[in-house]
Amino acid sequence: MIDIRPFGSLGGADHGWLKARHHFSFASYHDPARMNWGRLRVWNDDEIAPGTGFDAHPHRDMEIITYVREGAITHKDSMGNEGRTEAGDVQIMSAGTGVVHAEYNLEPTTTKIFQIWIVPDRRGAKPNWGAKTFPKAAREAGFEVLASGRPADAGNGALPLNVDGAVMAATLKAGQTLVQALDEGRAAYLVPAKGKVTVNGVALAERDGAGIVDEREIAITATEDAELVMVEVAKD
Repeated sequence: MIDIRPFGSLGGADHGWLKARHHFSFASYHDPARMNWGRLRVWNDDEIAPGTGFDAHPHRDMEIITYVREGAITHKDSMGNEGRTEAGDVQIMSAGTGVVHAEYNLEPTTTKIFQIWIVPDRRGAKPNWGAKTFPKAAREAGFEVLASGRPADAGNGALPLNVDGAVMAATLKAGQTLVQALDEGRAAYLVPAKGKVTVNGVALAERDGAGIVDEREIAITATEDAELVMVEVAKD
């Protein structure tokens, strides 16, 4: 099954400094049919104006992954971490027993991010933050794992997560096809950060979402140059 969620159907809000669209119920947007996709709980498509951002606020017991689409995001937290993550790269924050953090766009142009939340496998883990540069050349025509807690990904250089799941990215030139296996009992959620693709023949435009489940293999073909982000998690 492939559940297409067109960008225009997403919930969201315009706060002036922040233009947010929500693939799943979040904040004032509530849709009982869009609460989660397996352990994936939040996928926000955020555009943050220059010189603004999210002031310090707390989280706990959530794996929070930020994929930067354009610009850069600057992070600071109560663990003493500070860092700047640029377009195409990723930062993770395992909130665990609790952490306070702030995220700002200190750039002269709008920063665009995907913010992804995944429910961890266990509560009360030690909080952690990390960021890493991933050269895009490594993900051409194939998914590169950016962050993972899947046992099979141990030692592959991905940022660590406290969940049996993974965040991955790929780039495709127009006409290229990527084939990805999906094990039984697993679910995936795919969003083109840029470009257009078909997923097992179903059309997916830029910033649309595709919930994928009970498909043992997915063939993704670019109808124009595309940059893809996908999360793979347990179905239940």
